[in-house]
Amino acid sequence: MVVRWLCVCACTGSSVALEAGGNGTDKSEAFVTQTETHSNDATEHPRDDKPRPYLCTVCNKRFTQRGNLNVHKRIHTGEKPFVCTVCHKRFTQKERLNCHKRIHTGEKPFVCTVCNKRFTQRGNLSHHKRTHTGEKPFLCTVCGKGFMMKGSLKRHSRIHTGEKPFVCTVCDKRFTERVHLNVHKQIHTGEKPFVCTVCDKRYTLKRHLDNHGRSHTGEKLYFCTQCDKRFSSPDTLCKHTNIHTDKYKCTECGRRCRSSTELAEHRRSHSGEKPFECNVCGKRFRESCQLVQHSRTHSGEKPYKCHLCKKSFRQSRDLQYHMTAHTGEKPYKCSLCNKSFSRSSTLQLHKRCVHSNRRPYH
Repeated sequence: MVVRWLCVCACTGSSVALEAGGNGTDKSEAFVTQTETHSNDATEHPRDDKPRPYLCTVCNKRFTQRGNLNVHKRIHTGEKPFVCTVCHKRFTQKERLNCHKRIHTGEKPFVCTVCNKRFTQRGNLSHHKRTHTGEKPFLCTVCGKGFMMKGSLKRHSRIHTGEKPFVCTVCDKRFTERVHLNVHKQIHTGEKPFVCTVCDKRYTLKRHLDNHGRSHTGEKLYFCTQCDKRFSSPDTLCKHTNIHTDKYKCTECGRRCRSSTELAEHRRSHSGEKPFECNVCGKRFRESCQLVQHSRTHSGEKPYKCHLCKKSFRQSRDLQYHMTAHTGEKPYKCSLCNKSFSRSSTLQLHKRCVHSNRRPYH
């Protein structure tokens, strides 16, 4: 394929055609032919009054300087003349190569004057500064929402347009963002690159691994503002908040559930339905998770391991209770006498016996 560029001289009105490619021709080589054109081709750019006489005839983009056009044309030819001597990655511009080299050297010459955070590129520093100023210069023309980065606005605009430019080559499913496509691809490949160092369980996303890791440590960073109950992941907290609304409310007994799935499972307590059957002993369960936990009584599997004493448990809940023996933590506090307990069941038993004068299992 032959690619041509047209450079229009603002002074003489003549144009210079640059040609690259073709059969047996290196894309980096170009030759010049002289043609005539009208001086009005040196048009002005919509954003300013600078004449841009150098025209790319492939995409019609204009430039103020011939050098900028020469750099631009590498987009079409694929030429990348600047090579990293460490990893041999190639670049279209010398400036981009210099920025890339800092990955190897660790150099971060651009410093934020507010928090002293350092960056390898000036553009990244400019974006970071907006976290201090709150500046959001990129506005959505549809809903007026502001963004700190142009790329964020571009991704947001797809909500309004419905555009999904990233397509899975296996199942043709489309996505608004490349990162979502990359995660989706792991469904087809089975890839789970994030591995738990305690129990070797694998995950497709790092945040899922982080949330899982707290099942070993017993750490609960997220708490409900209405009842102070704590959770190890934001997803679990989000589901929990539904019990304070009527979103998933049982019409028979009024119980509020965390999700539509939990509500469907709860309704089986009224209907008596138990659709999940153990293929070893035939015992049936209302919930699939109950069957999974039960199956471990046959297999002996104990996937939840204490990283301090290596004791193993069948359920994550049992590990969390166990961890309090190491930490001494007693997160469940009685609202009547301020006594604390390591388990919620022990707290409920305490309230029943001490404050209600009821027998433990009345």
